[in-house]
Amino acid sequence: MEQPKDAAAAGITAAAQAGGQPHRLREGSKAEKTTQTGVSGRPKIPEHQKGHIIMKKIGFIGAGNMGGALIRAACRSIGPEQVIIADHDRKKAEELAAQTGCQAAADNLELAGAAGFIVLAVKPNLIRMVASEISAKLQEDLRQGISHVAVTIAAGVPSGAVRDCIGDGVPVIRIMPNTPAAVGQGMILIAAEKGEEACAGEFQELLKEAGEFLMIPESEFDRTTSISSCSPAYVYMFISALADGAVQVGVPRDQAIRLAAQTVLGSAKMVLETGIHPDQLKDQVCSPGGSTIAGVTALEENRFRYAVAQSIIQSTEKNLKLGK
Repeated sequence: MEQPKDAAAAGITAAAQAGGQPHRLREGSKAEKTTQTGVSGRPKIPEHQKGHIIMKKIGFIGAGNMGGALIRAACRSIGPEQVIIADHDRKKAEELAAQTGCQAAADNLELAGAAGFIVLAVKPNLIRMVASEISAKLQEDLRQGISHVAVTIAAGVPSGAVRDCIGDGVPVIRIMPNTPAAVGQGMILIAAEKGEEACAGEFQELLKEAGEFLMIPESEFDRTTSISSCSPAYVYMFISALADGAVQVGVPRDQAIRLAAQTVLGSAKMVLETGIHPDQLKDQVCSPGGSTIAGVTALEENRFRYAVAQSIIQSTEKNLKLGK
C-alpha cells in the first residue's frame, strides 16, 4: 500500500489512538508497522484535556436514527467512554448519552476538538454547512500536530465536496451504513482515497460491532447504497405485509410478526451461508401443484419483482439528485 505523503493522512490518527493501544486493521488490509511513536513512525499524541472533555476515539455529529445506530455500535465496539456525541437538539444527544453511557458535547465545535474520528451523521442538505462549521477547529488542531479524520454518511454527496469544506490535510472517509447496524447486523459500504486506506481500516475496528463492511470505489456508492441502505425499509414493508396476510387468515398479530421476521432472517442466512442462488432456493420450497407455488404465482401476477426492482432504480435516481 502506498504510504500517504502528508502527516494528516498517515493512517490512524494520533487523536484516535489517545487513551488506548493501536487497533489492528481488519483482515484484508495491509498492516503497518506500529511502534510506541505510533503508526509508521508518526508521533503518538497523549490524551488532551479539552476543558472537561478528554480526547475520545470517535465522535458523532447527529444522533438521529442512523447516527444513533452507529453510536450504539461504537459503544459496543470500544466502550462508551471512548465515544462523544452532539446534535442540534441537545436534549436528544443527552438522552442518548444517558442510555449508552457515552458523553454529550455542548456543540459541534466542542466535539470536533475532542474526537479523533468525527462522523458527520447529518442529512445531505446539511453536510456542507456542518463540515464548514468545524473546519477552522480541525485546521487549528492540524497546525498543532493533532490530526482528525472526518467520516461522512451523506447520501449522494461525494467525499470531495466534504473535503473542500473542511480543507486540506484532513482525511475524509465516506461510508453508507444501514439501520440494522443498531443490532450489529448492518451492511456498511466504505470508501477511502488512495493513501487513506489505513484510516478506513482503523474506522472499521472502531465500529466492528456494527456489522459487515464492504470496501468499494466511491464511484459505485450511489448505485450500491440503494440496495444496502434503502432496502431495509422495503424489507420491513414485506414483513409487515406477510403479517397482515397471516392476520387475515386468523393468526394473532404478535405471532404473525414474529413468524414473518424470523422467516425473513432465516431465509437471508440461507442465501449467505449456502451460496445458492435465491431463485434456486425458491424452487426448493415450491412443490409441484402446492400451496407455495400458488403464492408465488399471486406475487408474480401482482408484479412483485417489478415493484421491488423499481424501488431500487428510483432510489438510485434520487441518490444522484441529493448531492446536487
